Amino acid sequence: MMGTVSTWVALLRGVNVGGISIRNADLAEVFTALGFGSVRTVLASGNVVFEADAAASDRAKLTSKIEKALRERFDYDAWIVLVTLGELTAAAEAFPFDDADSSRQPWVIFCVDAATRDELVKAAMDSDAEADPVASGEGVVYWNPVKGTTVSTPFAKVLAKSAYRARTTNRNLRTLRRIIG
Repeated sequence: MMGTVSTWVALLRGVNVGGISIRNADLAEVFTALGFGSVRTVLASGNVVFEADAAASDRAKLTSKIEKALRERFDYDAWIVLVTLGELTAAAEAFPFDDADSSRQPWVIFCVDAATRDELVKAAMDSDAEADPVASGEGVVYWNPVKGTTVSTPFAKVLAKSAYRARTTNRNLRTLRRIIG
């Protein structure tokens, strides 16, 4: 790669769940074929770290290019949330709850825009802050439910609405730390 590069993280939604299975080697191949450098996949949940020339690092254009390539290669309605490695690191470091509490699940929900983040935070206002804690962050929503309740709390039910499928993707804090390396 020539010139200055930016390090990005593509967070794919719905990969290796719900019948959409993509091997990491095949996923990395797509990103390499797009001309990105230093491509690495992390875990089997649709996380790709890569470098792109800074001149070509327009978030909207990169997102569109990647989604199109994924659709063509894997024949599914692909979409991603694209963040810089710096943004992902900052989101992980700012986790506002006690991530050492083994009775909880530390989640970071990445949103495609501030409006989505604000909608989710507003929807959580009526939730029990002790049982279903939610907080706003830069481009993300933090959530720290009790283990075993991630599909049954009021906020979980809001997050599961179809309106948020194409606008959010969530990662466990441990996964984010693996992505950061």
